[in-house]
Amino acid sequence: MVISRTPFRISFFGGGTDYPAWYKKHGGSILATTINKYCYLNARYMPPFFGYKYRIAYSKVENCKTIDQILHPSVREVIRFLKIRQGVEIHYDGDLPGRSGLGSSSAFTVGLLHALYALGGHMPNKHRLAKESIYLEQRVLKETVGSQDQVLASYGGFNLITFHKDGNFSLKPITIPSKRVEDLENHLMLFYTGIARTASDVAKTFIPNIEQKEKQLFAMNEMVNQALNILNSKQDINDFGKLLHETWSLKRSLSSSVSNSLIDDIYLNALSAGATGGKIIGAGGGGFILLFVPPSHQAKVRKKFNKLIHVPFNFERAGSQIIFFDQQEDYSLKK
Repeated sequence: MVISRTPFRISFFGGGTDYPAWYKKHGGSILATTINKYCYLNARYMPPFFGYKYRIAYSKVENCKTIDQILHPSVREVIRFLKIRQGVEIHYDGDLPGRSGLGSSSAFTVGLLHALYALGGHMPNKHRLAKESIYLEQRVLKETVGSQDQVLASYGGFNLITFHKDGNFSLKPITIPSKRVEDLENHLMLFYTGIARTASDVAKTFIPNIEQKEKQLFAMNEMVNQALNILNSKQDINDFGKLLHETWSLKRSLSSSVSNSLIDDIYLNALSAGATGGKIIGAGGGGFILLFVPPSHQAKVRKKFNKLIHVPFNFERAGSQIIFFDQQEDYSLKK
């Protein structure tokens, strides 16, 4: 039996430039971090005593005799990709809800790949996990998704990710004093809007015509460097929040699906309660909203949003990990 633990992420700047349709022409960059909220996947080989070969438990429970019968697309295609011939049982648990903008779908794919590799006695490196997850989601499942989530889930940490025109990526951990990181963390608040949405559905509203959003995406990409300059200097940390406000304004202009009246009301109420800036995490349309709020105003913001779920968090650095492994009896070898 194997258990993998894979982190969710929050993206600060550069979102949209991590879609292949953009970075293979222009390049792209992302400033983002993983957080200490996780996707857990428990996997084991299926004992031969049941009337099915595959059992998958998530929001549904599937008992299937063949791979083709599996409804969960990532589970079906990861098993097929790894050419696993034995039956498997997979259980999913998450600290936060899916379809909420925190990269949960990619965390699932990365974590499942990691768990099933480990179950077969293999130890893939982080680069391989990221590249294969990108391939599976974009090429096999044909999802309209970017490439940052898979990289972040695999590597973990607070990073600058650069996407190159040749399709490759490079990653640089953000190396700033721990006091500066702590100061940034202390200004961030995460709230759940209660609106579930599918990121690829939102992305489909602007990715097919992404070249028409050239002005916004170049500006959003440049904000990555501006944010790094703020973090790497003695500049007021509140300028980071003001920059988040600017990138949210640009992001909203990508598509009418990125925001809605409820999200706009939440954001304006946050500003009136003392937030410096913020943004919807992920493609938009719902999920979690990240706010940059000076600590002196956070009690007022929590009171304003007492009907929303506030999720305290910290940055994490480990990425996808195998946190439990127990060698299992292999019934397939029995005569």
